[in-house]
Amino acid sequence: MDQQKKKLLLVLIVLFLAGVAPNLFPISQTGTEALSSLASKYLIPSAAIIFATTVLIYFLKYNKLNHQIYNGMLAGLVATVGLEIVREVGFRVGGMPGDLPKLMGVLLLDRFAEGPGFWSNVAGWTYHFWNGACFGIIFSLVFGRPKIWVGIVYGFFIGIGFMISPVTRTLGIGAFGFQFKDGYQFITTVTLAHLAFGAILGIIIYRMNKEKPNILKRLKDAFVSNQP
Repeated sequence: MDQQKKKLLLVLIVLFLAGVAPNLFPISQTGTEALSSLASKYLIPSAAIIFATTVLIYFLKYNKLNHQIYNGMLAGLVATVGLEIVREVGFRVGGMPGDLPKLMGVLLLDRFAEGPGFWSNVAGWTYHFWNGACFGIIFSLVFGRPKIWVGIVYGFFIGIGFMISPVTRTLGIGAFGFQFKDGYQFITTVTLAHLAFGAILGIIIYRMNKEKPNILKRLKDAFVSNQP
């Protein structure tokens, strides 16, 4: 296997693994399996393999790919701060039915009867920021160095996905939160928060991902450019 195909394989592995964490909370809200169980089976192993894969990429000296993953992770973490500023303001003025990172922590540590505690809050916030990092990794690897508006659209669709996920039904507010209060506070808060996430993500990736290929370029390099 030549280097371009190896790089593409590693990209696909990281993309698959980065997609695991953000889907676990919505899946748990379908009632199929508790978030605590999903975390032990999938969240922790997927995160560990992502870090192990980046170590392998480092030793293979695929420096651009390594930087692309770390840039995405960093951008996702910083963008989550922006999202949280908007979400927290919205929560404080009544635009959210609950504090989701705390709820995720309660579910991660099976403390639904006891309610939030210090360690459940740590777990919830860690999971929340790791989700942001994963979305950043996906964005960086898929789009390479896109225009900033691509990040904004990306964030918008993440917000849409959240608002039509099983989470809103289990919160008792329905898709897009139309059953929450007057029907616009939730959708406004979530949309603005994810637009902020996407804008910050887009700005950081555009500035940091110089000469970093997108997924289509990697596919072309692996299967077209090397053809005789």
